[in-house]
Amino acid sequence: MLRRALSVVAARGSTTNFLPARSFSSQAAFEKAQADLKKLKEEPDNDVKLKIYALFKQASFCRVVETLKRGLLINLFQSGDVSGSRPGMMDFVKRAKYDAHAKLKGIAKDDAQKKYIDLVSSLLGAEAATPASKSVEGLTAVPGVDFSIKGKVFEIRLNRPAKFNALTLDMYNGITEALYFASNNKETSVTVMSSAGDFYCSGNDLSNFAKAATASKEEVKEMAEMAGVVLQKYTQAYIDHNKPLITLCQGPAVGIAVTVLPLSDMVIVSDKFNCVTPFASLGQSPEAASSYSFPLLMGPVKASESLLKISPSHCQVLLMGRKLDAADAAKLGLVSMVVPHAEFEQKAWKEVEAMSVLPPESLRLNKMLLRDIHRDGLTKANKTECELIVQRWQSKECANAIAAFMTRKKK
Repeated sequence: MLRRALSVVAARGSTTNFLPARSFSSQAAFEKAQADLKKLKEEPDNDVKLKIYALFKQASFCRVVETLKRGLLINLFQSGDVSGSRPGMMDFVKRAKYDAHAKLKGIAKDDAQKKYIDLVSSLLGAEAATPASKSVEGLTAVPGVDFSIKGKVFEIRLNRPAKFNALTLDMYNGITEALYFASNNKETSVTVMSSAGDFYCSGNDLSNFAKAATASKEEVKEMAEMAGVVLQKYTQAYIDHNKPLITLCQGPAVGIAVTVLPLSDMVIVSDKFNCVTPFASLGQSPEAASSYSFPLLMGPVKASESLLKISPSHCQVLLMGRKLDAADAAKLGLVSMVVPHAEFEQKAWKEVEAMSVLPPESLRLNKMLLRDIHRDGLTKANKTECELIVQRWQSKECANAIAAFMTRKKK
């Protein structure tokens, strides 16, 4: 049928009036944008990734259609509109991709290509404008975190505000190295954890799980075990740190950004601070030795609620994922001091400086005396938790929970 139609058109002279002219310069720019996308150092947010996917599909699909009218071929190309049935509710990823593509229905190929090119260009431009990470001599620079020495203070500063300071695997490894480096540094007597932007830290960057969505069972197992080793070393670096560790939280904290707080010696927060440990809702389990430190700090019932989700208690915080505001966190002993947000930087750093001028060896010995009482318990809990969470990361329940979270509609 199609061959006959083309023959008819050819017999009448030319297909020029029936075939849309292909813009080779536009196609070349589109292909270059696809190559440029791979140059991004960080994966875009899920919403942006879905938009990229949808534009690519809309711009790439070009289906041949056999349409005849009075013996002439009047339409040879059709737009890349989504086709087929919408995936079921439990197929979170495919459903999200389908919905993203469906939103572009009717957009012409050239328009989709231009939007794709512009979006990739904007992502590259934003990344190029991001300042390079700062470091100190002897430490490897890590994207998303800055290391600096200010007088007697060694500062580890999360600097990824556009991603709410979520922790990548490189950041985990970099902070682990920095904590041991600070422990052995002769110039400093105090270590500070801080961050840039309005959000202290949103915990684990869930894009760390992105590859697992399409990986084989064996590959998922390998990735989970590798991540488990990274997590165990990260937590152990906090446990082993031999100097006073002060954490400054100007805004909300999530997940591991919360569970490591009991491993600090002082936690100063602004009144805009709140925290949550959503392990149960993501099909995961507690980490950072919190199964040991939270009950110790809050008492068994309260710690469970924190991990699960009931009223302020360690039970509610850890087991149930109950959200705590600054006042609740202070009552439970998770926070040492709450400061008005407008005065946070000034008052928090005043406390840091006051501690940093104290005799350094005395600070170190006192810190170790307090930590040694619980070192074995914390280390054992860290190992047990990491073994369990590696299993959870490989479970279907966890995969479905994370997929549902990553493809949720934002309010």
